[in-house]
Amino acid sequence: MKVTENTKTLSNIKIVLVQTSHPGNIGATARAMKNMELSELSLVRPNNFPSSEATSRASGADNILDKANVYETLEEALKPCELVIGASARIRHLGWSEVGPKKGCELLIEASHAAPVALVFGRENSGLTNEELELCHHLLHIPTNPDFSSLNVAAAVQVMCYELYSTALGHQTIQSPAEEDRPATSEEFEGFYDHFLQTLESADFLQLSKTKKLQRRLRRIFYRSGLNRTEVNILRGILTAINNKFKSLQ
Repeated sequence: MKVTENTKTLSNIKIVLVQTSHPGNIGATARAMKNMELSELSLVRPNNFPSSEATSRASGADNILDKANVYETLEEALKPCELVIGASARIRHLGWSEVGPKKGCELLIEASHAAPVALVFGRENSGLTNEELELCHHLLHIPTNPDFSSLNVAAAVQVMCYELYSTALGHQTIQSPAEEDRPATSEEFEGFYDHFLQTLESADFLQLSKTKKLQRRLRRIFYRSGLNRTEVNILRGILTAINNKFKSLQ
């Protein structure tokens, strides 16, 4: 695949499909990606892959299918990513930051200069669950006819791949931040957030099994703050000190 100077950052953008039921949609996604110089495809629990139908629908984008990574969980697929945007056909009212295609692509292109990022698409019939969306920094909605709003997943991928390619063509390369100032990866953030919730439970502030709505609100606070790696390490050090104090008082 020939990668131009203006679009080389696209190699850091992962297109993630969650539990795709029809292999043809995987092949069509690979074709859409290759059309727009994207190359990183990740699949979470696909119902049928590898598949001859996926290969047929890829129409020459076999190399993308051949190197596609398959994962058991979305959390595993997102581990190295510093920015995650989840596509949804429905506007959700659960406190997620919402962006349109243009703004979402600008965020992805800018962040992809320094580290892997991901654009996540859900199941054909039901999209992404609320639990999966909690792993995303922003929710992206493609405006469509309100009387016929549901896009086929491969069609949605094609729209967004075009937007990413167009955005990359006109984007100025920016200097990458120092390592310690880069945003926390999904894996680093999830490790911190689990540590944070366990500490709150130890302090009798919440019960993990009964306060899902509160936990979601707390997660959004941290997402809005845009924690970098140094800040995550500082906060985890504070949590460790608090937990050690709890233990000394027992």
